[in-house]
Amino acid sequence: MTPTESAASALQDHAALWRVGEGCATDVVSAACDALVAGLDSPALRILAACTRAEAGYDVHDLLPPALDELGLTLHPAGSEAGEEAAVRALARRMLAGELAPWDLTHRVHYRYGHDLALTARLAELDDEYGMLEAERGDRAVDEVSAAVAAEARRLVGHPHGAADPRA
Repeated sequence: MTPTESAASALQDHAALWRVGEGCATDVVSAACDALVAGLDSPALRILAACTRAEAGYDVHDLLPPALDELGLTLHPAGSEAGEEAAVRALARRMLAGELAPWDLTHRVHYRYGHDLALTARLAELDDEYGMLEAERGDRAVDEVSAAVAAEARRLVGHPHGAADPRA
């Protein structure tokens, strides 16, 4: 992935997380700055990147949609299943990058979506498994669940359109 593709992906991930309340507006502005440095450019992106921390909470709501639109990126409607799935995939990418612990991924997803979102059902089940681990089963059981979480995160990231069939 080129630096510009990576920056575009990071900006879209931050936007998705912000939209569902998993990220903050200042993270979106920082991602916009990083996108500019990486070589992405548009008038709305420059305006978004110019927001101060104090302005971000107020202005990102209005500035983000045109910035993403000018870059050909997607901002899913608030409360949409597609937006929730984009946020889950962003969290999975963070976990795979070492920014979140596996148990933190499952907990966040389970807390926010329960077992209701089809895409996250397996992560919710794995969070239940973390909760049922008994102290005497030790670190090995935790490691096994963590490995299953990593495998599920890789599956989610590898199938950005929700395709369950690996041949899709």
